[in-house]
Amino acid sequence: MNVAEQMAKVARDARAAAQVVAGLSTAVKNDLLRRMAQALLERSEELLAANEQDLAAGREAGLAPAMLDRLALDPPRIRAMADGLREVAGLPDPVGEVTGMWRRPNGLLVGRMRIPLGVIGIVYEARPNVTADAAGLCLKSGNAVILRGGKEALHSNLAIGRVLSNELERLGLPAAALQVIATTERVAMLELLKREEEIDLIIPRGGEGLIRFVAEHSRIPVIKHYKGVCHVFVDASADFAEAEKICLNAKVQRPGVCNAMETLLVHQDIAATFIPRIAAAMRANGVELRGCAATLEFAPTAVAATEEDWHAEYLELILAVRVVESLDEAITHIRAYGSLHTEAIVTRDYTNAQRFLREVNSSVVLVNASTRFADGNQLGLGAEIGISTTKLHSFGPMGLEDLTTRKFIIYGDGQIRS
Repeated sequence: MNVAEQMAKVARDARAAAQVVAGLSTAVKNDLLRRMAQALLERSEELLAANEQDLAAGREAGLAPAMLDRLALDPPRIRAMADGLREVAGLPDPVGEVTGMWRRPNGLLVGRMRIPLGVIGIVYEARPNVTADAAGLCLKSGNAVILRGGKEALHSNLAIGRVLSNELERLGLPAAALQVIATTERVAMLELLKREEEIDLIIPRGGEGLIRFVAEHSRIPVIKHYKGVCHVFVDASADFAEAEKICLNAKVQRPGVCNAMETLLVHQDIAATFIPRIAAAMRANGVELRGCAATLEFAPTAVAATEEDWHAEYLELILAVRVVESLDEAITHIRAYGSLHTEAIVTRDYTNAQRFLREVNSSVVLVNASTRFADGNQLGLGAEIGISTTKLHSFGPMGLEDLTTRKFIIYGDGQIRS
């Protein structure tokens, strides 16, 4: 078969498998995930050997240390994958949940029931743990999944996929419910993106370039998350110690992720005292500041910011800083430059906190907490399938419920429409 025929078969097989997975009981799905978790641990040597092939190729290709770190597996990371599957097994099953029952004047009882989406395609880069996380979430929510990883992690992804698929077959379930594409040719991805009759949703995870490519070429609905330009606004009433702690965590703890702070907004009434304090703390942690003219007055070692800095997702130890006159100006800045990902306010003013929550419409909005909490695990969803910054079909970190939709169910007693 040529690539187009191969991808057509992958999609058709996934559609057939999805019908089986959709009907599985919660007990069977949970047993499957726990078996998968144990299999990852028992076959860890096999996974590490495959991962070493990818790492060796990555080193030879000159991959950056940060990319090699994301690519690497070790026993703790394999245990984390197994723990993630067990955690998903322990979460409530959304499939079959009935919500919002109401009775019509004619006696009909109307409600809505959660059902799986069907077949989910996931296109992702670098991190092999996504293979296990995505498989667990999709299967628990009653969906079949097609996984297309990047070339950097091909051997690792295929090895993880084999381990997990074997557990499906041991339980007499179709292995096609979980398929890892064995080729990284771009034409294979393009063919998958045409299969709108079999695949219900595409979720790309990776850099902005990958996500834009998928969105531009897909005939299938796409969950998009282009970048995370996340803001923290330190209000005039903020507690300085609390604000410093939150800002440092948001920027420094893990700067290369999408929920790290990229722009700090500071109310002008506290700029003269707070900016020197936070600038010193950031500098001590290796952060380069790029500031507006007012920021430079109080942090002379900062570099003058350009218009591009307000749009930037640095993903490294660089921080844009801007002094604003008011909460209104902070909100206006976020609306102009934000990416609908995550924003936080540090304040002791209840009214300002509530205004920020109401008027900032990013997918996650926090009061007096770090942007780093914009994560499915941290928010109690278990592992996340990704983060959506588009408002349909989901918004923000996506867990099990976001991999389902709802149908109407109606109980009658012989009613007919007149």
